[in-house]
Amino acid sequence: MNERRYWIAVAPRDHAAQGVANGFVELTYGRAEPLARLMPGDGLLVYSPRESAPHGEPLQAFTAIGHVAEGPIFEAPVAATAPIFRRPAAWLAASPAAIRPLIDELSFIRNKAHWGAAFRFGMLRVSRDDFAAIAIAMGRDPAADFADAL
Repeated sequence: MNERRYWIAVAPRDHAAQGVANGFVELTYGRAEPLARLMPGDGLLVYSPRESAPHGEPLQAFTAIGHVAEGPIFEAPVAATAPIFRRPAAWLAASPAAIRPLIDELSFIRNKAHWGAAFRFGMLRVSRDDFAAIAIAMGRDPAADFADAL
């Protein structure tokens, strides 16, 4: 059996909300490869630097939490300058959590003064402890929600 991994995808809040409402996670970078690293059952968070793309109001919060679901990666049926790829996800009800109060305790943020650099590639793998800290900040119980891995 594969060990559960934990991921953060970067997307504006409006894209995250659309994914939560429709059961998918999406990346708009024109590449499916980052989504291919995700496995069904992996923990998934969405960090939203902005309310909307490309120049929405700054938000800097985690806006969605859930699991990668079974199913193939697929291209969104929308007109865009670059392909938008999606993967099925099962989302949990949660409250947004601002990142600033969490920066000091998150190990994947190595440079606390320039914390935004951690998100520059659009998707990153994080430790289960970092994932759990964010889940708790979002009002979730990671021991119950991810019982088989935490």
